[in-house]
Parts: sequence; C-alpha cells; structure tokens
Amino acid sequence: MVAQSQTQGTADFHRVISNSGRRWALGFSLIVMLLTTIPYLLADQFTPPGWRFTGFLFAVEDGNSYIAKMLSGMAGALLFRSPYSAYPQSGVLAFLPYLLLGKLAAPPAAHEQLVAIFHIFRISAGCLALLATYDFLAYYIKEEYLRRYGLALVALGGGLGWLLVVFGWSTWLGSLPLDFISPESFGFLALYGFPHLAMARAALFWGLLAYLKAVQPGAEPGPQAVFLTGGCWLLAALFQPLAALVMGAVIAAHCLVLGVRNLWLSRRAIIPDWIAWRRTLRFAMLCALIPAPFLLYNAIAFSQDPYLVAWTAQNLILSPPLPHYLLAYGLLLPFMWVGGRNLLRRQAHSGWLLVAWVCAAPFLAYAPVNLQRRLVEGVWVAMIALACSSVRGTGKDGVSWRSFLIISAFVFPSTLFLLVGGVSTSLNADTPVFRSAQETAVLEQLAARAAPGSVVLASYATANALPAWAPLRVLAGHGPESVNLSSVQPRVENFYRDGATDAERQALIDEFRVAYVFYGPRERALGSWQPAQAAYLQLFAEQGEYAVYQVVH
Repeated sequence: MVAQSQTQGTADFHRVISNSGRRWALGFSLIVMLLTTIPYLLADQFTPPGWRFTGFLFAVEDGNSYIAKMLSGMAGALLFRSPYSAYPQSGVLAFLPYLLLGKLAAPPAAHEQLVAIFHIFRISAGCLALLATYDFLAYYIKEEYLRRYGLALVALGGGLGWLLVVFGWSTWLGSLPLDFISPESFGFLALYGFPHLAMARAALFWGLLAYLKAVQPGAEPGPQAVFLTGGCWLLAALFQPLAALVMGAVIAAHCLVLGVRNLWLSRRAIIPDWIAWRRTLRFAMLCALIPAPFLLYNAIAFSQDPYLVAWTAQNLILSPPLPHYLLAYGLLLPFMWVGGRNLLRRQAHSGWLLVAWVCAAPFLAYAPVNLQRRLVEGVWVAMIALACSSVRGTGKDGVSWRSFLIISAFVFPSTLFLLVGGVSTSLNADTPVFRSAQETAVLEQLAARAAPGSVVLASYATANALPAWAPLRVLAGHGPESVNLSSVQPRVENFYRDGATDAERQALIDEFRVAYVFYGPRERALGSWQPAQAAYLQLFAEQGEYAVYQVVH
C-alpha cells in the first residue's frame, strides 16, 4: 500500500486564485499601506516652524541609518561602509537596495528626496509582501473568505502584548512585548517601517510557494522551477540574508520531517515513496546552489573582516524570555493544533512544511546566535495558515467560523496601539522624530562644503542624525554600527567636558583623523568647554545655537 498522500492529485495541492481574489488582495494591500502612511503624512504636513521631520516615527536611530546608506549610494558608493564608525573599513556587499536607491536622488533637497524614495520603497515592498502572503495562504486554504481573513490577520494582527500595556506591565520580564519590537514575529511593523524586511518576506513566501509546487506529489520539476525557487531564495538573501537562512531552515525541516514520516510509514507496513522524497531533497539542494555563493561571501566577510566582526559582536537582537512568545502566539495555539491535524489529513506532503516550521520556531528563536529574533521571520504566516485550517468547512473536524472570528479578533489591538502612537508622535514635534531647522541647516552646509567621508566629532544623539543629512562619518552614533562603542562614546563625551585637557582632545582628533567638531545644545549638555577658545579649531559653519568647527593642523 502506498501512502495515501502520495497518490493525491496535483489539483488538491494547487489552489486556484481567482481574478477577483487577486484584485481583492491588491486592493487590501494598498489600503493597509495607505493606513501605515497616514501618520507619516501628518508628521510631514504639520511640522511646526523651526523643525524638520526626519521621515521616521519609530526606530528613528535605524531609520537615520537607512537614509545614511542611501546618501552613501547617492555619493557613489557600491560597497557598504558604515558612516557610523571612524575605524578603517574594507567595504562589503551589503544593504545593496539602499545604496542603489540612493542613486535616484541628487542635490538640492537630497534628504527630502531620500525620505520620499524610502517611503515609496516601503509602500511597494509592503504591497508585494502582502500579495506573496496571500498567494502562500491560498495554496493551503480553499475558502476565499478564510484567505482574506488570514491575510488580515497576518497584516494587522499581533499577540496579546497590548494587555501588558493596558495593565502597566510594558517591560514585563525585562522586555517590551514582541508586538511592539519585533517586525519578524508578526507582520505589521515590517510594513510600517522596514521595507527591506518586507521585500525579503515577499521573496521568502514566493520562493517557498515555488518550492511546494515543484515538489508536490506527481510533479517533475525542471530547470525553470529550480531557477524560480533559487532566484527567490537569492532575492531574499540580498534584502535580508537571515531571511534566506530561514528559508533554508524551513526547507531542510520539511525534507527531514518527510524522511522521518517515510520511516514511520515503513514500520506500519505502508510502502513510502522514497523516490519522491529523494526528488524533493535533490531539488532543494539544486535550488540552494543559487543563493549559496552570496551567503558564503557574507559568512566569510562577517567572520574575517575586523570591522564586521566587531559590528556583529555588538549587534544583539536576542529573544525575550519564553513567556513573551507564549503571550504572542498562545491565543492561536489551540486553533493551530486542530488546523494542523485537518491539514495533514488532506494534504500531508505540503502540510508538513507548516507543521515543521512551527515546531522548529522555538529552536530558531533561541539558537546560539546574536540575532535570535530575526530567525522567527515568517512563522506568523505559517501559524495563521494552520489556524485558518481549523475552521469547520476546511476539514472533517474543526471549530466554528464564529468562534474563530471572535477569539482571533483579540490579536488586532496591538496594531491599533501602534497606529495611534504614530499619529500622536506625528503631532508633537520633538527629537529624535523631528530635528531643529537650525541644526539641519548646519548639517546641510557641511554636506555642501565638507569633503565626503570626512570625520565629524559630535555627541551620540547628534551623530546618529548627522550621516543622514551629510555624507560624512562620525565616531559614535549607532548601537551596532559604531564599533567599540563602549570605549569610544565615553571618550567623545569626555571631549566636551571641562575636566578634559587639550592634549586628550587632540589625541582623540589625531587617532580618528577628525576634521570637524560639532557644537550644539546636546554637546553643551556634556560640559561647558568652549571650542571657540581652542587654538586648533576655527569656525566653519554656524546657525543659531549650532556651530561646526574645523580642525586646524
């Protein structure tokens, strides 16, 4: 007897998407992305006199770094060299989308152009991510109303972290809820502010969909299927290398589970289809050859280059304690259990991919690496596909649609909190979301007159924004990218203090070849030292409370 799932027809595994379904998915994607754009438009339109909008409402430190990368691309860079460190850098093929997008802008008003390009990229990437998600859900879910609701859950859903906020436990167990800090754990944050993650997700799900269609029972994948799956895999790597690693982990888990299942069938005197399993494994390995060179290059670069090694050591994105993940996903666990059983009864071959992915998620979330949270990328979609499969009508057993609708509605408030918070932030001008117009005027003078790549000494808060307005380098302005931050930042702060000697200041200037010293309210807050009195500095630019001094050698 051959395993029943291996004899099912191809039609059972390839859900047809109607034109009306695809139009609805596109319309829904545009509405969601418009919703995420409204707070940004409010901030831009209602910026009060004397202020400039940075273009970001949350994660501003990272947002400035994206604009800084685009500005580097505008200045001609093709390899990434972080402007947030004055240490030597060889350059690496990373953040290529931002570098290339920067080439679409040119002075004057470069910052405004780059912010506009970023948000066009964000909207486009968000739409593609949602369309890819819809296609992936449609492969598993036959009913159109469930496909649509599943996409809404993916796009606008979160966990129960909003309850912690309501009860005043926002930093429960030493961490904010995943709903508000992890674009990988759900979907909305990536749509709201991280376009490279959204693009990587689009490539991930279209790649997995191409893989599933190629290895479904009865299929004979050819070179076109290899290039399609491998090409999506490579595209995911270009936008976010860890998304490509997740794709590899999911496919590997699927192959492993299918192999174990075949062994289990053998013990029950059922003849497994080892030929199909070997074909699946061979196809996966062929596809992996396409992104492998780029991923290998990244692995070598980030393990050998001194700057990248130091950056990696500082780049800590660790998972919170396990109860946070239970709070994030626990509401849907019973539905996932029922849905998984239903799905494995009717399409075991592809259903095992979702089950294997969800089962592997805890191991990925606590893998012994610095970027643990990044490795749960996309699992929310797998969970939603399983949960939707629990609804009666998609299988022999299940839960009622009404019960599922009522209970799952509790995943939406976190997104509402984020949107309301964004609107509130947009209507209250303050740093770091907004910058003083005098400060940005001085930065624009620097951009126009200073040699690109020159090193500017400034406080951390100033230095984070500075490379987003001028193609210059700073000593300490970004958590991961400013290497040796724990030792460099105290020296920068000491530079502005009364107790520092001119010998100490000049030593710092000489060590990092500082060309300019920034002096504004944040620098004054560090000490009452007056740069105008230093013989080795001369005034370069000034606007109100802000000034830049050039180092005289």
